[in-house]
Amino acid sequence: MFVISNILVGFAKILDMALSIYFWLIIARALISWVNPDPYNPIVRFLYQVTEPVLGRVRRFIPYTGGLDLSPLIVIFVIYFIQYAIIPSIIEAALRLKTGGAI
Repeated sequence: MFVISNILVGFAKILDMALSIYFWLIIARALISWVNPDPYNPIVRFLYQVTEPVLGRVRRFIPYTGGLDLSPLIVIFVIYFIQYAIIPSIIEAALRLKTGGAI
């Protein structure tokens, strides 16, 4: 069972790292949106390509707020929830699996 436990812990840590990277990509996208970026800049295109699929889906579910895009804020809240509620639960379940439920 320790193999499955280690795989779960590894999965949780990789998920946490990926969410942290995505958090910073969303922050960069939000900061770039405050200026008039060159749409042909490779960095700007990369940020839009990576973040738009998630932000676009969130925008469909939030009401129109008069030009203020709240989708990055909502995605950041979801990332924080996953990082502070779900990932520790996965790690704790993996540790319980490793010790046979003695924790």
